[in-house]
Amino acid sequence: MTPTASVRPAPDGPSLAAIPPSLAERVRFTAVEYAPRPENLPEEITWTSEIPAEITGVLLATEWLDNVPLDVALHTEGGWRYVLVDPESGAESVGDPVSLDDHDWLTKWWPNPEALPSMDGAPNLRVTWSDATSEGESGFGAARPAQESSLTARSRPGCPETPHSDYLRAEIGRSRDEAWADAVRKISRGLAVAVDYGHLRESRPVDGTLTGYRGGRQVPPVPDGSSDVTAHVAMDSVASAGAAVARCAYSLVLQREALRALGADGGRPPLSLAGTDPVGYVRALAAASAVAELTDPAGLGGHWWLRQPVGIPLGPAVAR
Repeated sequence: MTPTASVRPAPDGPSLAAIPPSLAERVRFTAVEYAPRPENLPEEITWTSEIPAEITGVLLATEWLDNVPLDVALHTEGGWRYVLVDPESGAESVGDPVSLDDHDWLTKWWPNPEALPSMDGAPNLRVTWSDATSEGESGFGAARPAQESSLTARSRPGCPETPHSDYLRAEIGRSRDEAWADAVRKISRGLAVAVDYGHLRESRPVDGTLTGYRGGRQVPPVPDGSSDVTAHVAMDSVASAGAAVARCAYSLVLQREALRALGADGGRPPLSLAGTDPVGYVRALAAASAVAELTDPAGLGGHWWLRQPVGIPLGPAVAR
């Protein structure tokens, strides 16, 4: 039941209608996470391992989709085939042809491999790695290649590097599409927002984006449970899946564009402010530095923001 607030009329004044409750009174926070609940988490925040149903409000998924497991495929002379990985060593081998559903997804959402130069010989899956570090310990930091790194850069700045093979690799995003569609389906009325590193169909990375992180450092993507194995998100495919559920338009923009549209330009405060208000100048300078980091195209500014409304309008200036 939604709480309401009311006031008594003044003795000599007109009756006052009930005053709507404040936002703080109406908001309920729920964290969805498989990890155990933190001991110091305020008791007002609900902790659960599953997305609750019948949400009225905002569902925010920050770097969630890039952790949803997916299959990797290799386009060989015989067509698309799954890449098999040894769970202990990370060694790769070529598996069976992809399923019909995965083939349909690749046909629709991944560039046509026939447009690439032909390559002779068997697929080369030998992978070499050199050390690369993240700018920060959090999952938000963009990886930077080490000097003379043997890693092959991704298709745009700010993306962690990936191992190289002689054949086109693809990360089949069908599982991410289904996860996002299911999340959108849990909303009765409100907005679903996904923030993630990703790519669009016209600029898919030829080598894929699969990588691993351990303690803020980039490591080979070995699925032995010792590191965070992640891959960027096919954001246009995910957006299409969510829109099919919500039956309304979505917005998909880069984080730097979204923040600048909200007025966060990262500009330095005028130096004259330092003479009249030194404390205010320092605060403004710190805020500008934070915005510059959040909008850096080679870092956090490379995140995509996907907004999917459900039962509410989306402004035409950002709708697709």
